[in-house]
Amino acid sequence: MRSAILALGGMLALTQPALADDYLGFQSPTGNIHCAVYTWAGGAEARCDLIDLTPSYTRAPAGCDLDWGFAFIVGKTGKGVLGCVGDTTIDRGNPVLPYGEAVSMGGISCVSAKTGVTCTNAEGHGFSVRKAQQKLY
Repeated sequence: MRSAILALGGMLALTQPALADDYLGFQSPTGNIHCAVYTWAGGAEARCDLIDLTPSYTRAPAGCDLDWGFAFIVGKTGKGVLGCVGDTTIDRGNPVLPYGEAVSMGGISCVSAKTGVTCTNAEGHGFSVRKAQQKLY
């Protein structure tokens, strides 16, 4: 698994956002789920965006004036949330994270499985996403 993480990290060095200290993007083997795990100034976050989904959440986050319903986020602490976003993690150039493999950064781990992608922080909070269902906890 370490070699997969190193390979993913090396492939993403050129796409790192200017504000992130470290950035790791990946996609599910189906290409329907695209995620990023990133750190900055002591903070960390994981976000996954779905291209095609049957939405489990049908109400916009309070005060959201941007896009919502397809992005799921968890920080270093606290529960997972429905994203209110004006951008995307979707990048067809993201490397594939094979089923059964995981990546970790800044106290957040994301695991790829045939049932979707699950990202969890050290407190046990996060999200699980797949086309048919999304869950925040």
